[in-house]
Parts: sequence; C-alpha cells; structure tokens
Amino acid sequence: MLDKSKKLKKKYNEQPIINERIKYPKVRLIDVLGSQIGIYSSNEAFKIALEAGLDLVMISDKSDPPVCRIIDYGKYKFAQEKKAKEARKKQHNASLKEVKMRYKIEEHDYKVRINQALRFLQSGDKVKATVSFRGREIQHTNLAIELLNKMAKDLSNLADIQQLPSRDGKHLIMILSPKKL
Repeated sequence: MLDKSKKLKKKYNEQPIINERIKYPKVRLIDVLGSQIGIYSSNEAFKIALEAGLDLVMISDKSDPPVCRIIDYGKYKFAQEKKAKEARKKQHNASLKEVKMRYKIEEHDYKVRINQALRFLQSGDKVKATVSFRGREIQHTNLAIELLNKMAKDLSNLADIQQLPSRDGKHLIMILSPKKL
C-alpha cells in the first residue's frame, strides 16, 4: 500500500509546473515557435500565455532564470507520453537462457542444443551453457571444457564469450552474449 502512494507522489512530482503555479520572480520566455521572447516576471509571462490562449509551462528550473515556454499543455503532455512509450517499446531486456547438457553428449543432441542456443542468441538473449557431472565424472572436466569451447567456436558468428568456462560445484558454466551488429 505504501509503495503505491510513493509511486503516485513521484508521478505527481515529475509533472512540470504550469501557469499560475510558477512562483519565480523572473523567467526566460520562449514562444510557440521556439524563439526566445525575453526575460519577464512570471505574472507577465502568464498574461502573455493567456492572451495567446495557451499555457505557460516550465521547461527547466535549473537555469538562471528558469525557462518557461508558451505551449498547449495537453498536446505537450501527449507528446511526452508518446515519446516515453516509444522508448519503452524499443527497450529490450536481455535475459539469461540456459542450455544444459552432459559432457558425454551424442552428436544429434549436441546439434539440438546448438540450435536452441542459436534461437536464444537471435532473439537477443544471453546463453548460459551448463555441463553437469554426476559422481566420478567430475574428473573429466577437460572433456567438458573441450565441449564448451567447441560450442563457442560453432556459435562464434553470432556470439561472443562473456564468461569463459568455469567450475561451479558439479557444473561447468560458460556464458555467451549476442554480438553487437
């Protein structure tokens, strides 16, 4: 419940200050076309915006004096939301997909694992190749390292080795990441 109220408060704070809420003594004013009009008191700037039938929106309060623009706030807000939505759409979170096998893997099974890894890499995900050992098989880590190096070589056109083969308990792990184009 507390998190929800924090989110609402944060969202409210992110909105720009508009119209009569601007309490600075002087503001730098920019018109609809983007050209600077000059430095005015906030009351005068608000009156100019009212005469134009638009809103006075604070763009930057970091500069001295703060920058305000005369725009239609509804359109401005819509454009900002659209821009944020586009940015979220283009964002891709690379997840880590795992391909498990044993060091005594047959050729066909190995090809199936390579195809799985290819599919994961092409979709932009990282691949964690894991070779598991049982009992005394742990003595043959050199064979498993050879297998992982062979896999890295077979996938070298699509992937870079992010983490070289390393032992983690009864497993040998290597992480591959998709190449940047």
